[in-house]
Amino acid sequence: MYISEWEIVLRLVLAVVLGGLIGFEREHHNRPAGFRTHILVCAGSALLMMVSAYGFTAHVGNGFESDPGRIAAGVVTGIGFIGAGTILQQRGSIRGLTTAATIWVVSGVGLAVGIGFYLGSVVTTALALTSLLTLRRVERSFFYRRRLKRLTVRAIDQPGLLGRIGSTLGEAMVNIRKSELSTPEQRDEEGVELINIEFLVEVPRDLNYKWLFSSLRELEGVTEVYWEGEPVTGEESQAGYF
Repeated sequence: MYISEWEIVLRLVLAVVLGGLIGFEREHHNRPAGFRTHILVCAGSALLMMVSAYGFTAHVGNGFESDPGRIAAGVVTGIGFIGAGTILQQRGSIRGLTTAATIWVVSGVGLAVGIGFYLGSVVTTALALTSLLTLRRVERSFFYRRRLKRLTVRAIDQPGLLGRIGSTLGEAMVNIRKSELSTPEQRDEEGVELINIEFLVEVPRDLNYKWLFSSLRELEGVTEVYWEGEPVTGEESQAGYF
């Protein structure tokens, strides 16, 4: 089997483009593996696939055939370790599963590009982007009420803080399943200590998110509020974004 030089360049460039499209979406949402990681995984997978399919052809003796599937299988195994590194378990919740899945998909796209399966790689990339960009809203609309949620409050460490937050959550009928305080972070220039308080909460079906986020942000000492890892800004809470 033979592949021309321009075909090698084409496949590597296409792998960079397709991997970069998915990586850009992950980077936009500030995920552990972003733009560069997805490009490297996709381009590396494409290169290894080409090496496996075409690199050993001249070195195989008569009567023998090379097996391009061996290196491809090794790539899939190696990607599993990279994906596992993006999965984090934090205080009862698991983060990074979607990013790990995108890395796995991107490696498959790279392998497909490397072997010349262009249609499959392009369609898979389009479907992956569709899932990441549009199904996120569908998931929030139809399934978010059936899950436990992760709420993080960043605030100035002061007496009564936890009680005030708990009272606000209680008024909203939010059930606290678990809470954990981080080590205070000293801010010398301001002379105060900041802490993160992470809650695992169960929300009612008729929760007024707009009121809850506004009330939390108005509490004395509270500087930032995060919902499911995403920062809640004043504009978002007023617009009922969540």
